[in-house]
Amino acid sequence: MSVADRLAELGLALPPVVPPVAAYVPAQISGNLVYTAGQLPMIGGVLPATGKVGAEVGAEEAKEFARVCALNALAAAESVIGSLDRVTKVVKVVGFVASAPDFTSQPGVVNGASELLGEIFGEAGKHARSAVGVAVLPLDAPVEVELILEFA
Repeated sequence: MSVADRLAELGLALPPVVPPVAAYVPAQISGNLVYTAGQLPMIGGVLPATGKVGAEVGAEEAKEFARVCALNALAAAESVIGSLDRVTKVVKVVGFVASAPDFTSQPGVVNGASELLGEIFGEAGKHARSAVGVAVLPLDAPVEVELILEFA
C-alpha cells in the first residue's frame, strides 16, 4: 500500500509545505537521509494555538499538534525526495515542547508524532527519539517536530 493510500485510510492528507519563517529550507538531503527543519503545527498557514503546554495548552491538545507537526515534516520530506514511498525507515524524531515550569509530560506530547509515524509506516516507523521541554518556541508555538528519514 502506498503512503498516500495509507494516509487516506487514516483520513489524512499531506498539507502543502509550510514556507520557512526564517533563513532555512524545509528539508535537506544528505546521502540516503532526509533531514527536515523543525516543523510547527501550522494548519493552512496559521498556528492554531500558542503558549506553553501545561498552562495555555493542554497535553492532549499538544499531542494532536505534534501529529500536525509530523504531517508537515512529511510534506517537507516529500518535497525533496519526490515520494514518501521511497522512505525505508524513520530514523529519528526530535520533539520540542514549550513547557510550563511544572510540566513534565513531554514524551506523551511527542507520542503524537511517534504514533502517527507508526500508523503510516508500520515497522519502518519505529525510531529513536528525543522529547525536550523548552521555555519558548518560534512564534510562541506549543510544539515543534523534526524528522530524520532514510530513503532509497
